[in-house]
Amino acid sequence: MTALLQPMPGRSADGGSSLLALDLGTTTGWAMKLAGGTIVSGTMAFRPGRYEGGGMRYLRFRSWLDHLRDGGKGIGTVYFEEVRRHAGTDAAHIYGGFLAHLTAWCELLHIPYQGVPVGTIKRHATGKGNAGKDAVIAAMKVRGFNLEDDNEADALAILLWAIDTDGGVR
Repeated sequence: MTALLQPMPGRSADGGSSLLALDLGTTTGWAMKLAGGTIVSGTMAFRPGRYEGGGMRYLRFRSWLDHLRDGGKGIGTVYFEEVRRHAGTDAAHIYGGFLAHLTAWCELLHIPYQGVPVGTIKRHATGKGNAGKDAVIAAMKVRGFNLEDDNEADALAILLWAIDTDGGVR
């Protein structure tokens, strides 16, 4: 289901473009390594408004992705947390919607993308594949990041995994 596409000719997934890491959900954590090496991160909420249909969260998500791409002067590769199990049906449906829109957006723009299993992210960040949210947050704080919440911590952990392992592509 997860694909890693080859970069378009003239684009480098690790050189001249930004890397984007996402923890997909109603509150999406994000982290970017800009082309100059600066790391920026945060969270973005995609809760539907009181009088909006459920699809509006996904339209706002796509618009936000375009904004990140334009602000980061292009995105070379996207990494996201690959969740295999959800606590509830609603969470699974919402994650699936974000994943569908993210991968379609990447395909449309020829941006390589890769899912990273939860255990891989936690093991890289903390040394334990089953670490809790607090351990990931603490590990990111030790690395010098000032975090908003666990969603941002997860996105930063994904980004650091991608940077440290060349995105798992060897």
